[in-house]
Order: sequence, then structure tokens, then C-alpha cells
Amino acid sequence: MKALISVVTPLLLLACGSGAPSSTSSESRAIVKDEHSLSNPAEVRVEHIKLDLEILFAEQRLKGRAILKLSRGAGSHTLVLDTQALEILGVEGADGRPREWSLEPAVDRLGRALRITLRDGDDEVGVRYRTGEGAEALQFLSPAMAGGEHPYLFTQGESILTRSWIPCQDTPGVRVTYDANIIAPRPLTVLMSADRRGGSRELVQDDGIDEERLVWSFEMTRPIPCYLIALACGEIEERPISERCSVYAAPSLVDAAAEEFADLEEMVSTAEGILGPYRWGRYDLLVLPPAFPYGGMENPTLTFLTPTVIAGDRSLVSVVAHELAHSWSGNLVTNATWSDFWLNEGFTVYCERRIMEALYGLERVRMDEVLAGEGLEREMQEMQAWQTVLHTNLTGKHPDEGFSGVPYNKGALFLHRLEALLGRREFDLLLREWFDGHAFQSVTTSDLESFLAERLPPGAIDLTDWFEGVGLPQDAPHFESPALEQVDEELERLAEGAAPKELETAGWVTAQWLAFIRHLPADTDAETLALLDQAFGFTQSGNAEILAAWLERGIASGYAGIDARLESFLIEVGRFKYLGPLYRALVQRPGGRERAREIFERARPGYHPVSAGRVEAILNENG
Repeated sequence: MKALISVVTPLLLLACGSGAPSSTSSESRAIVKDEHSLSNPAEVRVEHIKLDLEILFAEQRLKGRAILKLSRGAGSHTLVLDTQALEILGVEGADGRPREWSLEPAVDRLGRALRITLRDGDDEVGVRYRTGEGAEALQFLSPAMAGGEHPYLFTQGESILTRSWIPCQDTPGVRVTYDANIIAPRPLTVLMSADRRGGSRELVQDDGIDEERLVWSFEMTRPIPCYLIALACGEIEERPISERCSVYAAPSLVDAAAEEFADLEEMVSTAEGILGPYRWGRYDLLVLPPAFPYGGMENPTLTFLTPTVIAGDRSLVSVVAHELAHSWSGNLVTNATWSDFWLNEGFTVYCERRIMEALYGLERVRMDEVLAGEGLEREMQEMQAWQTVLHTNLTGKHPDEGFSGVPYNKGALFLHRLEALLGRREFDLLLREWFDGHAFQSVTTSDLESFLAERLPPGAIDLTDWFEGVGLPQDAPHFESPALEQVDEELERLAEGAAPKELETAGWVTAQWLAFIRHLPADTDAETLALLDQAFGFTQSGNAEILAAWLERGIASGYAGIDARLESFLIEVGRFKYLGPLYRALVQRPGGRERAREIFERARPGYHPVSAGRVEAILNENG
């Protein structure tokens, strides 16, 4: 095994180090059936998408055309695309003439299949369309919600939302290249998850519209799944970090963002040293308005980030390390179906930790690993059995129902187990072989199982137990942290009667404060929380992780000192990582459900549909 890995990996590095797609591309692989797509890529596959779209802020729509270049199987005459809330205006064939098309009846949560009849010679079709009111991938923000003088738009396609702004084969098993021309009003800036072809050019006014508009052009030459096609438009400024890295944000935030992420180039170089060559050209960050529902989204060349990671001390940059790691696990090698989601996220959490360890030391990572393990165990206790399985059975379910800490943290534990089994040096060679040998492909859990079965000693690890078993296997790694043991010692002193101001907390970092708050006894009363707040200023913390944990703790204890900050936080922030626990804590308090509904009604216009839908589900649980 050692000889095989040591010989093969350098050859793969030489073959794939140029940054171009490897010769073993997605075209050579059979398409895996994806029950979350209504399309037919096994018969006719979309290979390239050309977008010509205009952003209509007044109507909160996109309007234009998508030209789809096709690969057709023998005898195939029907192209089926995924759509959701799209208004189809017409379809043309390769000769520019109309083609027959129909929209099938809606399928619950999957949208409507667009069926197009192809003629001989149709190696491409053009679909004219505009987005509808139910376009869940699009988040239009008013100037007030965007924090400036102009409106804002961003897209969020994962998992199956791209079909609401592009007619496509919306499955991660199909990879496409794309180019785009996007029209937007001056003075807004347009960015996409692609290479920028120059800057912008002025649109020749020929339609009677007085507003000055610009055309922005982009090109992605590396094949990606459609959920990674991303667009943002708003009042945005750039701050270069290095030749290949920049930070983008609103003018009021861009300098703080550039300072927070000043280590970006070093982070990319560090990741390359561990994972192999970075193959996407540029690596830029875009800090979005607070409505963004996630910590980050790994759109190729342009990671989308929540502003909640800007803490002023670079203490939350692990989110950037996570999204950067997706450049290998998720973007380069992608889960073929959403049941294989852990292949994206489990690998990425492990790689994120390796990047953070190289940059900031092992102890910082150990603290995060301990807290993640505790959170996973708490989460699993409240889950149904199927939700604790890595290779999740999502039959009859929406992909987002499989979203939890399991694919992230149980998946990472599996890779830590392999590292312990092989040793870091050999495991790193194995990891690179996986990325290089499957570059620009979409893969399944079965693919990984076959890959490992050929390279691991017989009986070294029970892969079936890890991939298909409920809960955590007996051989799951367990981590310890001396720095968190110090926190437990101070909590013991607090329980024995020490005043909060007497606790030895000098030099504590974010993970220690989180452990302190989360490990407070369940019966800690509001009076004690008030004393802790007075000593440490938790309610006014500028660190979103600490603040969110403190607010959750305060809700549970009925501490009124958090009330005003809780409401403002829930209204200002759209990141579901924080919204979910806080709304859940509220509905568990007497009278809390009514209060939660009242806050939600005020906050909802600023939430992305992903966050709004999940919060609404919490408010309706057992209610």
C-alpha cells in the first residue's frame, strides 16, 4: 500500500498541476441518478451555459436568455431541464427557429420539468425566460437592508435552488462550464463565480430606458455543478490582498474586511502545501450583507461570506479556511448526489482544520475539535436514526433535510480516523491521490469505498459501519484540549462561590469563551448571568459566535438583560447557524413562541428564503 501511494501520487501531481481539468473528466463517467432533479442528463447532457441576463431591481427579476450547449446520446430527441418559478418566454434551436416545449406539472419542492423537443443537428438550444416571484435562489435587498444607498442582489444555489434563476440540469452529478453577460444599472458592481473578462462596458441604449446600464462579462472554463454558479450585484469595492486574492465588500465595510482577511494569500499557499495545486486561478472573498443565510458559500473563485465573521481580531477566520478547502473538496471533487453530501463537507472540515493547524497551531484546532464533538453528540441525541448516517437516505426528502452537523463533523472524524490509521504522511499522499485522480468529477460514497478498499489493509477499518451505520462508530476519534480544561477549572471555581471578576480569564480566545458559556450549569439563574455579563460584557460582544451563544444561554435562564440585543440581533442577522438555536430557545420558554413570531414578522423581509423557511418550521413545530 505504501509503495503504491508513494509512486502514483507524484505522477498525478505532474499530470494535474497545470490547473486545467484532468484528462479523466466528468464526461467519461456515467451520470448517477439523482432523485432531486427532474432532468435527463443520461440521454442529453448540458455541457455549457451561456447567460445573457439583465437585473431588473424595480421588478426584482432577472430577464434574458440561456443558451445551452448539449451532448446528445444516440436517438435522443428530448431535453429535460429543471426549473422553478421560471416564466418561459420561448425556446429556439441551433438554427434560431422555435422549438416545441412544455412545462410539466409541478413536483413538490422540485419545481417543474421543462421538456424541449430537439431536431437533428440541435447541439444547442436557447431558452428565453424571466424569473418569477418564487425564485428562492435570488435575494433582492432594499438599500436600507443592504446598508447603503443602492439595492443589492445575491444568489444562493445550494442545494437545488439554481433552477429558480437558470433553466438547467440542477444536479451535482452534471458539471458545466459557463460564460455570462450581465446587465446592471450604474453605479453597481457585478461579480460572479467565474473569471472576469475585463471590467464593464456601457450598454448602448436602444430600448427607451433612461437609466444608465453597464454590461459585465464573465467566463468559467472549468466544469462545475450548477449550484456553484453564483451572482452578486451591489455597491461593492475591492481591496487587493495579493496578485490572486482580493476582498470585496460594501464601502463602509471593505477596509475592515481587508484587515480581517489580511492572511488570505498565506492561507491559500498553506492549503496548496497540504492539498495540492489550487486550480481555479483567483481566490477572492465577497462579504455580503447580513441577510446571507450561511457562514460562507464556496462559489469557485469568489467565496461569499457573512459579515458576522468580521470580529476585529481574526478569531473567526476558520470560516474562510473552510470555504477555501472547498476548492478541493466540493468544487474540484463534488458529491454526485445530495445523499453523498458528507463527501463535500466532511472532507472540507478535516482540510479546514489542517489549514488552521498549519497557520495558527494545533491547540487552537484542538479546541474547535472538542467543541464540535460535543455539539455533534448533543445534536445526535435529538435526531432520528437516519439523520445520523453519513451516506444519508434522502428518498422522498428535500436535500436540506439532510443538513446537520453529521456530514460535517462525523465526516471529519472518519478522515481523522484514517489519518490515525495510516499516519499523517501516508494519509496526505492518499488525500492528494483522491483529489488528483477525481479532479473535476462528481463522485459517490461508493466511489470512495472502492478507492479505499484498494489501498487500505484488509480489515483495517469497517467502512460500512462508518458510511451506513447509525451514530458514531466505536473507533471514532476523541480529542482533548488543555486550554479547555482550564475553562472547566474556572467553572468549578465559579460553582464554589468565586465572583466572576475573580476568575482567571486573561488571554482567553473565542473557543474558550464558547466553552465557558456552553458549560454553565443548566440551572444557572438570571442573577448569576447578570453578574457574568457585568464582568465580561457578553451582551455587547462584537464577536457573533460569543454573542449568539450568550443570547441562547440568556433565553434559557430568563435573563432580561439580553432582550433588546436579542431582538436587534435576530433582525440584523440572517445566518441560520445563529437564528435556528435562538428561535428554538425562544419557543421553549413560556410565552416565547408568541414573542418569537412577533420578532420573525419584523425580521423576515431581511432573511433569505432558506433561513425564513427553516425559522418558520421551528415556529410551527408542536405549536
